[in-house]
Amino acid sequence: MGNPNWVEKLKGRWQLKSAKQVVLILIVFACTGTSVMLLKRPVTDFVVSDGESQTLFTILYWILVFPIYNILLLVYGLIFGQFRFFWEYEKKFFKKLTGKPYKGKLKG
Repeated sequence: MGNPNWVEKLKGRWQLKSAKQVVLILIVFACTGTSVMLLKRPVTDFVVSDGESQTLFTILYWILVFPIYNILLLVYGLIFGQFRFFWEYEKKFFKKLTGKPYKGKLKG
């Protein structure tokens, strides 16, 4: 039984060596997303009281949780042995955010 087509597509897109790496990277994304979801309310509640506006909550969410997500992505990447991939992923992401061209490769 071979790998599903989407695994091969991700493997090629991310320039990975194996389907196992694809699975590990997806696990890292899942762990990071779940962690951020669980941390969202406590982090923002620490700064914003219940009576404050939804707009303030949203702004603080992006200011506080966005960096936490990126740090967790690297931490989980390290735990699952995919730090190099996620380091390159972060560099590429921030280059896009700042409008600078990215010259590296996403490798696992």
